[in-house]
Amino acid sequence: LADPARPFVAILGGAKVSDKIGVIENLIEKVDTLIIGGGMAYTFFKANGHSVGTSLCEDDKVELAKEMMAKAEAKGVKFLIPVDNKLGKEYDENTENKVVDSNKIPDDWMGLDIGPKTIELFSGAIAGAGTVVWNGPMGVSEWKNFAAGTEGVAEAVANSGAISIIGGGDSAAAVEKLGFADKMTHI
Repeated sequence: LADPARPFVAILGGAKVSDKIGVIENLIEKVDTLIIGGGMAYTFFKANGHSVGTSLCEDDKVELAKEMMAKAEAKGVKFLIPVDNKLGKEYDENTENKVVDSNKIPDDWMGLDIGPKTIELFSGAIAGAGTVVWNGPMGVSEWKNFAAGTEGVAEAVANSGAISIIGGGDSAAAVEKLGFADKMTHI
């Protein structure tokens, strides 16, 4: 972390912003690109004035999300959040699902994974990285219907050639399950 090969890309996922506040604030000082996925992305959507439907969202962290995005911009850090999402009608592995742009989430649907355009966006940012730190899934990755985002990010990290540090049970599990563990520097 003190002297990373650049560009330095951090990928943070998982359910809650509150679990990652310290990590985000620390990394904004060090990274070139910060990628946010998983349930915590919806707090950032709300901070940008978008409806999040019934998605996970920490209303008490919306102002903090705005501050973090502003801080990243002021420091010249590329701050990426999903541009599209795979939604479910309810929190169930086999629920009806569809993909919509991040600014078009209907009131009665919930985001359960990043969408294909976002996988492409995030993969592009990861492709040129010198160092990647990844913690947290991009969606409900234990469910087959909502695992594509986490799997796509895992593949991008594996193929990046970057020094890659994978932390967290879900991220580590995804990398192992997909057979990419031997392409990672540290899990």
